Amino acid sequence: MSFTAFIALVRRDLRLFFMDRRAVIMSFVAPILIASFFGYVFGGASADQPPSRIAVAAIDQDRSAISRHVLAALGADKALEVKSAELETARAAVRGGKTTVAVVIPAGFGDGAAKSLFRGEDKLRGGDKPEMQLLYDPSHNAELAMVRGILTQHVMEAVSSEAFSGGASGAGPGLSMSFSMPYTVREEAVTARQGVRYNSMAHSFAGMSVQFILFMGIDAGVTVLLLRRSGVWSRMRAAPISRFTIIGSRAASSAIVAMMILCVVFGFARVVFGVRIEGSFAGFAGVCIAFAIMTAAFGLLVAVLGKTPEAARGIAILATLLLVMLGGSWVPTFLFPQWLQSASFAVPTRWAVDGLDATIWRGASFTAALGPIAAMLGFAVLFGAIALWRFRWDGPA
Repeated sequence: MSFTAFIALVRRDLRLFFMDRRAVIMSFVAPILIASFFGYVFGGASADQPPSRIAVAAIDQDRSAISRHVLAALGADKALEVKSAELETARAAVRGGKTTVAVVIPAGFGDGAAKSLFRGEDKLRGGDKPEMQLLYDPSHNAELAMVRGILTQHVMEAVSSEAFSGGASGAGPGLSMSFSMPYTVREEAVTARQGVRYNSMAHSFAGMSVQFILFMGIDAGVTVLLLRRSGVWSRMRAAPISRFTIIGSRAASSAIVAMMILCVVFGFARVVFGVRIEGSFAGFAGVCIAFAIMTAAFGLLVAVLGKTPEAARGIAILATLLLVMLGGSWVPTFLFPQWLQSASFAVPTRWAVDGLDATIWRGASFTAALGPIAAMLGFAVLFGAIALWRFRWDGPA
């Protein structure tokens, strides 16, 4: 084998690789962006970037010195964002995903907890202890555990401070110094309604449906470019058919395929994993239709992103990966830093995932689904307008 020929062939292959924009983007840019995203979300952010705080609703039905002490301490905790609320308002906020945990301090909690602190378990049955209730979003189990631990710390501090200061009934000389946990906790996962268990498969199928339907949209857009390259597009243009009929038919077929994928995927989830539509079926259908239309418009946008099918596919795959990451298809958005959670509403996939979650397991009404539907239709109009404005009707790809 000639060494000179070997070197020449290697140089040719390298030159061809770097001439292929798609290969360069997917080989260098994509892994850098994805690795940076996961590193940032899971602790790689700079120290001056505050972590996302856990949204907690506080319901004080006791209004004692101890309950006020506990809520003040919770509010001062840097890991929590505490807001006072009424019980039913807090329950609705947890069900809607706007609040992670609601802490309910019942009437008589302060007095009962102070008395229970110094009694041994053999002298005090669990039923005699005051009961604190935690209403929580079941998709946030890690946050629930953190709130539970922080709450225990602050309750013990408040009860001990009140008891040793003599402010609590029974906290005086002669008390037995056998300590016990001064309260019990009743946790309730807030789903569509009482008795309905959280099915984690619902979010998984929502996220993966969004991702792979967008990939289907890429294929639809690249197909348009391939048709133009092969000359089929010109022959269709020569027929007595308007260009908007041609492009509209491509968008309609993409939307129909997207709806078929959603039906099959969620049909499988229903049969195999018991995923149910606990909210409004009309709302679920509306979210699916809006996402299908948005995907069709996204496919048309792909067709104008590159001069060739190869270039368009590379750019579109990178864009799709960014959309599914920011939309919460891979990692739930509540794990994002606070600023990124807010910024993610600027991408259509966030609305799609949230809309599917809301109508499937959160039990949202049709009214609650209107926001995601309107947002996705807005993105569809934007993508479609850009695609029609930039699309080259004549000439090969």
